Amino acid sequence: MHIIISHAKPDGPYCAQALQTLALPRLRAHLQYAGAVQVTRADAAALTPPAERLYAQVLGLPVQDGLVPWAAWQAQQRRLPLATDTGWAQLNLCHWQINADHVAMQDPTGLQITQAESDTLMEAMHEFFAEDGITLHPGDAGSWLACSALFADLPTASLDRACGDKVDTWLPRHAQAKALRRLQNEMQMLLYTHPVNDARAAKRLPAINSFWVSASGKLPTGFTAKSAEVQYLTTLRAPALSDNPAAWTAEWQRIDSTVLATDLASAPTRISLCGTAQAQTFEIGTQSLWAKIKNRFTQPDIHAILQSL
Repeated sequence: MHIIISHAKPDGPYCAQALQTLALPRLRAHLQYAGAVQVTRADAAALTPPAERLYAQVLGLPVQDGLVPWAAWQAQQRRLPLATDTGWAQLNLCHWQINADHVAMQDPTGLQITQAESDTLMEAMHEFFAEDGITLHPGDAGSWLACSALFADLPTASLDRACGDKVDTWLPRHAQAKALRRLQNEMQMLLYTHPVNDARAAKRLPAINSFWVSASGKLPTGFTAKSAEVQYLTTLRAPALSDNPAAWTAEWQRIDSTVLATDLASAPTRISLCGTAQAQTFEIGTQSLWAKIKNRFTQPDIHAILQSL
């Protein structure tokens, strides 16, 4: 079993303050007898954060910055045509906030986009994408899979990198992204007056005024994901990105009291704690007898470990 915990350390100041008093007794107990086996790093400019890199490694996906083919893997799982023969990407409908000196993107998962809104907008937008050889496939509400040779070698920034930050920092600048930049301009004009946004305005919901491209790449020929037993936990993501300390703390404590409450030492288990700068992986029960005796009288500094991520 491999448990990967994304956003174990948040970047927001309020959540960072809450981390100082965060109590995680079961995690502490597991790490007391665990050995560190791997550190996965990503610098501040990396398009793919450490948690996604690590999860891709566990599954056997290619790991190249900005080209971890998550969308292609999803297409393969859904048995979509050409799933392994061309490039794929994920498109998320989003809200770009226009500020005096920059444009920022809210977390698309918090926009309360309904399936009906998503389907209506895909119907309105798909012909524009088709003109550039991009085929759209519906997914979850507000998220589509896009198929095109354009995405095979176009590095794109993870949604987590761009959320809450300046959009311009993370937009792809490669030559093949020219069509995407034009499409974004065209879709902004189309969405500005679309009835879906009129209805959202009446409900005091943010307008859907653009889209974000991520998860681009192409699967290797004949790719089959590894059958590793893995739990990829992303439930800390939303409160971390919104810097909500109460929700983030409550979710961490839920994970500690449920997922980490079992006897992980009864079978080979790894726990990976992931932040925006690095992920640390620990293996339960791999220490020598002497190390176990020694560590019985010491306690791991959970706060220091999380602060380092």
